[in-house]
Amino acid sequence: DISLYVYRQTTFDTCVVSCVPAELTLENNGKKDKLKGFNLKLKDTILFPEGGGQPDDHGTVGGVPVLRVLRQGPEAVHFISSALEEGQDVHIKLDWERRFDHMQQHSGQHLITALADTMFGYKTTSWDLGRQRSSIELDTAAVKPGEMEALEVAVNEKIRAHIPVTVNLLSIDDPAVEKVRSRGLPDDHAGPIRIIDIEGVDANMCCGTHVSNLSHLQVIKILGTEKGKKNKTNLIFIAGSRVLKYAEKSYSIEKSLTGLLKTGADEHVDAVDKLQKTVKRLQKSNLIILREMAVLIAQNFKNKADRGNFFSLHNKDGDNEFMNIIANEIGFLDTVIFLTVGEEKGAGLFLLAGPEDIVTEVGPRVSELLQGKGAGKAGRYQGKANSLVKRAEAEALLKEHSCKLTAGEE
Repeated sequence: DISLYVYRQTTFDTCVVSCVPAELTLENNGKKDKLKGFNLKLKDTILFPEGGGQPDDHGTVGGVPVLRVLRQGPEAVHFISSALEEGQDVHIKLDWERRFDHMQQHSGQHLITALADTMFGYKTTSWDLGRQRSSIELDTAAVKPGEMEALEVAVNEKIRAHIPVTVNLLSIDDPAVEKVRSRGLPDDHAGPIRIIDIEGVDANMCCGTHVSNLSHLQVIKILGTEKGKKNKTNLIFIAGSRVLKYAEKSYSIEKSLTGLLKTGADEHVDAVDKLQKTVKRLQKSNLIILREMAVLIAQNFKNKADRGNFFSLHNKDGDNEFMNIIANEIGFLDTVIFLTVGEEKGAGLFLLAGPEDIVTEVGPRVSELLQGKGAGKAGRYQGKANSLVKRAEAEALLKEHSCKLTAGEE
């Protein structure tokens, strides 16, 4: 029942209507994991299902954690990890910290959207309530200088004015529905129309959870704008407790940088800029030295009377150019060359060069030993190594094949 999503109700007693096996796909660090569990329907619920740009509530039902709440028409479907019995009486407990955070961000979005339209004529075309910050897509290719600063002042004035926020339920044929702001109803909408009314500021059709007074937002910070898609602009903001956490985190970072850079906060940007320029100069000098070193390494090998026809080298520093200079200087028509750069037991780069038949045959095996990926042609095989732990095994394999060159010469 949508009317149950009321301010401050954190517990509720109800009963199980159905509980059936189901799967849920969750994203974890960019990877999708499938969880087996159950889809639970209750007679009534206070847990908000995902929708209208707002994430779902979390909590417990009968002591079982609720991992996701989705809407199916007028009903909320709760995904839980273990089954509950049909007809069972259950106690719902809401994760209030998550709910209140969503209320602050969602009501903050309504306020920003209303004033951006009133002050500048910028319509909101969509919005996203993110885990750390939220964004509002404005129907404008760009904003003018000073507009976002003026908007931030205006929204915080409304917060200080202690303006009530009320929920009104209207039937779909009520003439008052035509007077409210809306981006349309979902195709599977059922039941009354829910209007969120910020007194004297905005009336908007919305299914989400909201504060009961703008003062509960505490403060809104507009962090800036970004270029959006198709001539749109994304306004980035945080509200309420997120502003306090942002200030705390910013101060902690500022304090750490002050200790590292040995300068005041106002000089951090200049200090980092100087460091980056110094690093670039050093990297350039290092590259020149590495190139000269590559030539000397190759010449030293070539000048050995008993040099043989196999050359192997590992160097912590270097890149593909470093390795190719060595290979080119030595020449690999009659020499097998095996070069690696990077951490001795970690990831790095590798280059195998030599007679084309040997390189073609052994290259993929060397890549496999180094847990890497490589490709080659014309007597070269090179790529990335995820682990150089088995470098010695790869070297022994190549030495064995280089003996074929010696046998052929004899």
